Amino acid sequence: MELLFEPFTVRKRFPLTISRGTTAENTNLWLRAREDGIEGWGEASPFSVRQGVLPSTAALVEEVNAIAPLLASYHPLQHQDIEEQLHRERVSSATRAAIDTALHDWLGKRANLPLWKLWGLNRDRIVPISVTIGISSPEAARQRVRQWQDFMGAKILKIKLGSPEGLERDRAMFLAVRDEAPDAELTVDANGGWTLAEALQMSEWLAEWGVKYLEQPLPVGAEAQLSELLATSPLPIFVDESCFHCQDIPHLAHCTSGVNLKLMKTGGLSETLRAIHTAKACGLQLMYGCYSDSSLANTAMSHLSPLADFLDLDSHLNLLDDPFIGAQLQDGRLVPNDLPGLGVERR
Repeated sequence: MELLFEPFTVRKRFPLTISRGTTAENTNLWLRAREDGIEGWGEASPFSVRQGVLPSTAALVEEVNAIAPLLASYHPLQHQDIEEQLHRERVSSATRAAIDTALHDWLGKRANLPLWKLWGLNRDRIVPISVTIGISSPEAARQRVRQWQDFMGAKILKIKLGSPEGLERDRAMFLAVRDEAPDAELTVDANGGWTLAEALQMSEWLAEWGVKYLEQPLPVGAEAQLSELLATSPLPIFVDESCFHCQDIPHLAHCTSGVNLKLMKTGGLSETLRAIHTAKACGLQLMYGCYSDSSLANTAMSHLSPLADFLDLDSHLNLLDDPFIGAQLQDGRLVPNDLPGLGVERR
């Protein structure tokens, strides 16, 4: 199996600010696994939310250059052996995600079936996606809401809170969004930007405004405090940065309502499937999210979307120069097509 890859840079139409900082562009890797005249495609997006994650494109390139010779003797159908090799070499989750996604795409193309059909899933069960309003001034937040509504009539808004300027700034921005979109369904993601006391206070306040759920209110490392928050909060509590793979889920099941799974965190569709089944076995709800991913990675996750309760696969919609075309918006739902594999093509 031959691995080919090239970096590509995507620029955001509107820079996104969360509690950890602001991003205006990202350089990701387009990876291709080639064998028997078939190419499977995958994507790696650098990100950094906790120790052990590769935060730069240069690190991803170095890693793929190192692993490619070790995988040359494998065939894409040796998926289990390849996955074990990647874990032995301690390959980062983003690089594993690209390789694993490429293997699934290759298999779908070999079988001449889209992945959602290979998994026996029903696209009619896909729920609408939310779109993200980053941390900003109240007026900028209003403008961003109008832009999303003009673009796609967005009906579910994920509001990023956890401003370094404190809770009053969070409340002012939230109220501006609520006032601009009074009929929208609202969710809140603090990206670990609050203390326990702040999260307790804000969960009560946000519940009064009809917020659907609260995501990652506490920072990574404060998971022991989630039990107290969940016991008191009138809102369901989801975790994102605190949950990477299926092994994390049983430890979180007693102190959270659901988990946010992202392709770059789990390390691929294989591990995402394991995490889905683990979460369901633990009685948790499921959300899928993204980083600065293009249509390639978000389309990959869309094939598993019939299994999710909430979807936040909107990053590619905010790109000026997405090089790929894949899953399409249909009444606010991101729906994979009928093409084999991922169904992703170059724009």
